[in-house]
Amino acid sequence: MTPEQQLKSFISALGLDVGSKRIGLAGCDGTGLIATGITTIERRSFVEDVEQIQEIVNQRRVQVLVVGLPYTMDGSLGFQARHVQKFANRLAKALKLPIEYVDERLTSFQAEQLLIAENRSPSRHKGLIDRKAAALILQQWLDARRSISNRSVAFVDD
Repeated sequence: MTPEQQLKSFISALGLDVGSKRIGLAGCDGTGLIATGITTIERRSFVEDVEQIQEIVNQRRVQVLVVGLPYTMDGSLGFQARHVQKFANRLAKALKLPIEYVDERLTSFQAEQLLIAENRSPSRHKGLIDRKAAALILQQWLDARRSISNRSVAFVDD
């Protein structure tokens, strides 16, 4: 696949790290290679959450929501994961967008480690942790998508 074809097949995605108090949001660059944190929404009500996310969806022409699903360490869906799914399904329906889930185990921990490496206090930067976690979730999805795309190209070239 040529770079031009890859750009045409690029899908604008919004990464979400959904928590009970905040939602971290991340977007990707125009090439679909790099995810970066956009903002953190302080949760108030479902309607207000949707309004804030809708603005970003419109600005970025988002075509798919990529939501981190907090599996338990044994790989099952626990209490928190079911809450995230319930919220994400309602959100996807309200925004009329498809949704894809990514295993987000340890992304908040990784985001905290990134802050520590930047000499920032995780306890003082909760919103930044959520944004960075959303970026890690979206980056994982972008990398997996690119890997699948590269494999299918390899089969075509054989």
